[in-house]
Amino acid sequence: MAQIFHPSFNTLSKVSIFGAVFFLGAAVFAWDSLLRSSYNTQVDVAREQPVPFSHKHHVQGLGLDCRFCHTSVEESAFAGIPPTKTCMGCHSLVWKDAPILEPVRESYRSDRPIEWTRVHDLPDFAYFDHSIHVAKGIGCTTCHGQVNEMPLMWRTETLNMDWCLACHRNPSANVRPRERVFDVDWDPASLTDEERAGLAAQYHLKSMLNCSTCHR
Repeated sequence: MAQIFHPSFNTLSKVSIFGAVFFLGAAVFAWDSLLRSSYNTQVDVAREQPVPFSHKHHVQGLGLDCRFCHTSVEESAFAGIPPTKTCMGCHSLVWKDAPILEPVRESYRSDRPIEWTRVHDLPDFAYFDHSIHVAKGIGCTTCHGQVNEMPLMWRTETLNMDWCLACHRNPSANVRPRERVFDVDWDPASLTDEERAGLAAQYHLKSMLNCSTCHR
């Protein structure tokens, strides 16, 4: 019987198989890189807001405590976004006629809240409780970064599941004294291993990797 395929097809088939595997691997790598890129995660991307609120000015410059605005962070899952009357408590006297703050004054006059752009916005299928993390000695800057250095707010972490799990596997690595939770200038590296272990025991910390911890 005459040969149907030319011998060169052997080489061509091997090259095609290798090329397909290489292309598939490259596609998977490119897709993973896209998912982890700042384009998707918004890490280090300052988000535009209706009013250019500066954490750097208010926290570092004026020394405001996180709880001054985020009043429910110790009692509820949601840290709380301050109502306009909180802003006007100061800005009815300070910069009270500044054009840049007109959206704040309009919100106060109309009793309509300012539509802030959420920076740390988890998907609905992920449950996160601020109060339990605060109670267990996890500081604001652990997740939100050095907000005292941010003229506009941006993410410093991806908020991806693998990032959350890294902490849930070994929560004692990020623990701090309760009185330092809201201290943006405190350095976690100042703790010794013994002090960190003592805090972990005090807070009864343990690995929490069950799916139902965050997906309820």
